[in-house]
Amino acid sequence: MVIATILAAMALGVAALGEWLHARRVARVARLAFGPGGRAAAWARVAPAARCVGMALAAWGAVLLMRYDPVAVEVTPSARASRQLLIVLDASPSMNLKDAGPGPEKMTRMQWAGRVVQGILDRLDMKDTRITMVAFYSSAVPLLQDTTDKNLISSVMGGVPLYTAFRAGETDMSAGILKAFELSRGWARGSTTLVVVSDGDLSAAPAVPKAPASIADAIVIGVGDPDRATEINGHSSRQDEWALRQVAAKLSAYFHQGNTKHLPTEVVETLASLAPRVSKLMSEREAGLAAVGVGAGIVGLIGPLLRAFGVPRSYAKDVRRVVGDVAVGSAGAA
Repeated sequence: MVIATILAAMALGVAALGEWLHARRVARVARLAFGPGGRAAAWARVAPAARCVGMALAAWGAVLLMRYDPVAVEVTPSARASRQLLIVLDASPSMNLKDAGPGPEKMTRMQWAGRVVQGILDRLDMKDTRITMVAFYSSAVPLLQDTTDKNLISSVMGGVPLYTAFRAGETDMSAGILKAFELSRGWARGSTTLVVVSDGDLSAAPAVPKAPASIADAIVIGVGDPDRATEINGHSSRQDEWALRQVAAKLSAYFHQGNTKHLPTEVVETLASLAPRVSKLMSEREAGLAAVGVGAGIVGLIGPLLRAFGVPRSYAKDVRRVVGDVAVGSAGAA
């Protein structure tokens, strides 16, 4: 942020110099441009300062976004974690179907699931948080335990066909949830948020036992197109939203239809067992986007506004009247 501020100050200086030179040129024709008073409309006199501020804001936001790394751990993790994020990930073959994501170019359900989970991690304080991941297909295995490295999450969910690590069979979500409960049983009371990510293409409704005392919150995220099915291994697969909602009800969890949308920030901020990484006001990324939007908006709009409303009303009215008289006279002469 220091570098962004320095470069924004430099941009402000360059913009101010440009406005000063421009003002000198305008002063020579001020009476012609603005009438006998030689002054622009009252609001237009602040345009040079506003344009300088807009340039500085746009430069500050652009540098901030250019240097922003949503994956890197921004703080040194503490030796002892007080919060746990427990991810239960569907690793069945159907998670490799390409029908997920918000854009027209779809990605696999697993890849989009990785981005949704990464979106949660990017909004958390990782100093006191540990991540454990359990994958399930025909059985369940722990993939990661007590890690603070978000890069590992991206690598695991980046499109690797995890189902090859399991025996072929029916998708058993119960095994994944049971394994997660087993791992979390010894953790501190109310320290854990459980996140279940699946397309809901299950062999049977999972049996969900009572959660251990360590589980404070739970979220079920559905990926995959819930409306259009895709053929795989002789059957049609689509996100079974109803089945996932039933799982969420058994877990007393929040269900998120995540095939095209990230988990809302307000949901993350309500989780008792997780601390948001950023304040409720604005994240670094949001600050950069806002600065670029406001700054570029100011710079882009001032020109057209000055052209339309920069001249004092009385002088603009006189000019329009003269132009109209000349036009009428020309028409009469013709």
